[in-house]
Amino acid sequence: MLNLSNVLSLSRAGLALAFLVDNSLIRFLAIVLAMVSDFLDGFLARKYKMTSQFGAILDPIMDKFFVFFAGGVFFLEGQITPLKFVALLSRDISLCLFGLYLGLVKGWKGYECRSIWWGKITTVAQFFLLIAFTFHYSPPNAVYLFFVVMAAFAFLELVWGYQKGIRQGK
Repeated sequence: MLNLSNVLSLSRAGLALAFLVDNSLIRFLAIVLAMVSDFLDGFLARKYKMTSQFGAILDPIMDKFFVFFAGGVFFLEGQITPLKFVALLSRDISLCLFGLYLGLVKGWKGYECRSIWWGKITTVAQFFLLIAFTFHYSPPNAVYLFFVVMAAFAFLELVWGYQKGIRQGK
């Protein structure tokens, strides 16, 4: 179902392509527009009752695509080491681990994708880290540890939410 909210989500794929241009201003504007589209897509979906399971999946996929693509460009340009790139994506790795968990407990059937607080916090932090890279700032190593800790909390929030849903018969 393609509606305004989902089009805003999809726009982040196009905005990620701006990172192919080695220009700090263009990259900064792409990040800001990605942040605005990320806020607006959910806001509009809720306000105008356009929420859907498709949108609930599309929005975070587009966030992840944007961060992975932009981070990958910075990695290829040598601004970020492989270990720091993995730390930046550690929340996304934890989501894959949660998917494996759901597979092991046969929990995919009926599982409803929804946003989680640690996911939202991580996405905002990832966008700000991309801004730092855009202006050639290299954050301290503790920042990357922060991403790994947020990934652990995201994983726990997902597992606890899933277990709570089972206990409540959802």
